[in-house]
Amino acid sequence: MTKQAIMTQIYLIRHGIAVERNEDIKDETRPLTDKGRQKTTEIGQKLGEMGVKFDIILSSPLVRAWETAEILQKAKLSEKISEFAPLAPGGSLQAWVNWWLNSCYNKDEHSLALVGHQPDLGEWAELLIWGSSRDKITVKKAGIIGLTLPQTVTPIGQGELFLLTSPKWLL
Repeated sequence: MTKQAIMTQIYLIRHGIAVERNEDIKDETRPLTDKGRQKTTEIGQKLGEMGVKFDIILSSPLVRAWETAEILQKAKLSEKISEFAPLAPGGSLQAWVNWWLNSCYNKDEHSLALVGHQPDLGEWAELLIWGSSRDKITVKKAGIIGLTLPQTVTPIGQGELFLLTSPKWLL
């Protein structure tokens, strides 16, 4: 009997619809709009109906991402939520890989939500799947990319895509 490989499911989730950029508000503090909160709440409910649960939700520190993460937590998708600076725009995938190796490596299966921004989430997905960025994957606001990663010290290029959806298709 062969031992089954330990896998981690990663859900890369883009923040919901946020207030448009303007001179009066710093990018870091732009909140979700009412429509963004509503749509993100519906996404959280749908994921819950599908049986999705996260061991932890990691969020970019930017307000719109944090609000998205809080909505997912309120939908009872996870008890744990934590700010994770590398999920801010321009953040480091390697910093996340290091966190993942320290937190999840050689442990039971895990399911993680990473709430962040485009184009970074699309680029992270490409790096985890193909090992290089190809500028081909775009995540819509409140959209989701699902990847399965084997427990390996070098997950770059080892991921398998199991979900790529916009909110329109999920709802």
